[in-house]
Amino acid sequence: MAKETKAQRTVGVGVEALWRVMTKDLASIMPKIMPDIVQSADVIEGDGGLGSVLLFKLGRDPLSKRQQTEKIVELDESQYRFALQVLEGPALTLREFSSLTTTFQLSAISEKETLVDMKVEYNTEKEETTMGEIAMQPVLSFVQLLEKLVLES
Repeated sequence: MAKETKAQRTVGVGVEALWRVMTKDLASIMPKIMPDIVQSADVIEGDGGLGSVLLFKLGRDPLSKRQQTEKIVELDESQYRFALQVLEGPALTLREFSSLTTTFQLSAISEKETLVDMKVEYNTEKEETTMGEIAMQPVLSFVQLLEKLVLES
């Protein structure tokens, strides 16, 4: 049975700047904002737009074979709505998720402030009550790291 968890976060950067790093610059910024986790990120299918598949090579060791693939399943620039579905990798296997899709909805509050609505839809056989929190935690960290990157640039 599909489950979902939602969260909101207000960030101190403009919607356009956040949208750019979250969508257009995603492959190039992931190793910068998560150097201990993401070694490299490449678009392996598509042009970086809707339907594209990204390959994240994980770990600090260049010989590491750990990787994760994610597909852009929603990309609506006019609505600032973006979603990624994990196809394979540790985000699924380490937490025993059979599916995991994250949707971001950005809304401008002011010129330098954006509301980020996040929704994680997941399937798991585990009955733990904390699975929603476990699914959302990396998403919250990701948004926080993006905000920091934009503020520093």
